[in-house]
Amino acid sequence: MNIDVDHLNSPETLWNSDTVYRSDLFKDRVALISGAGSGIGRAVALLMARLGAKLVICGRTAEKLDAVAEFVRSKGGDVLCVPTDIRQPEQVDALFEQIHAHHGRLDCTVNNAGGQFPQPSIDFAFKGWNAVINNNLNGTWLMMQRAAQYWRDHGQNTDMLRSICNIVVVIERGMPGVAHTVAARAGIIGACRTVAVEWMPLGIRVNCVAPGLTATEGLRVYPPEAHKEFPNVNPMRRPGTPMEIAEGCIYLNAPSGNFITGEVLTIDGGGRYWGELWTAGRPDWYQMAT
Repeated sequence: MNIDVDHLNSPETLWNSDTVYRSDLFKDRVALISGAGSGIGRAVALLMARLGAKLVICGRTAEKLDAVAEFVRSKGGDVLCVPTDIRQPEQVDALFEQIHAHHGRLDCTVNNAGGQFPQPSIDFAFKGWNAVINNNLNGTWLMMQRAAQYWRDHGQNTDMLRSICNIVVVIERGMPGVAHTVAARAGIIGACRTVAVEWMPLGIRVNCVAPGLTATEGLRVYPPEAHKEFPNVNPMRRPGTPMEIAEGCIYLNAPSGNFITGEVLTIDGGGRYWGELWTAGRPDWYQMAT
């Protein structure tokens, strides 16, 4: 499959892509996006900025965050850049302290930070399993809980724009080769459905976006045998684009999502109904008969 990943993910391409949303949709709103240095997180951050949001971006790699921040500022946007390891509670606490000191408010949080590696699950080292669980489950939970605590401690917002949106994966059919991230993201979906009820008295909505295979730089971690399978991933026979996922995140965080909580918005081109995604290559057992 011939995909120009660099073009699809370039800041200029993302900034100039068509969008259905009006340019002042997030005017004066403060939006926190984790994992914003690349991929889906960067696409969400740039779209939020285009729509008038005051950005707070975090991630583990300062250089990537700085590049996004510099680009947004060149377009006249407002961005606070805070390198953060979401697995470390003290760093997450410091992030929210900086948000309050700088802006005095927070309106929405998009939890995108995470990572995984493709490998047959039977060969996972315990250390590798724990690393993905700690990042994708524990780290995301820390961000969710700290956002809710921030809003509890600093009053309520009656227009319901206090929103948490977690980037997960499509779990209905499983995803061979990345059982660790499927387990972690399933945990986040379960937590989301629970706290959507618990936190509603605080005026907090909690939802998830589940992308299918998406044409980000992350495709490069998959082996060549997996790339050969990508045209069979969904009925549209293509990956999604970062912008398509970003627009779904906007939908849930904007007033359009005010009556939505505890839900998973699946954006996978129909892949959960037809298609196969073999992230570590298709085993011989499942090769088509000749």
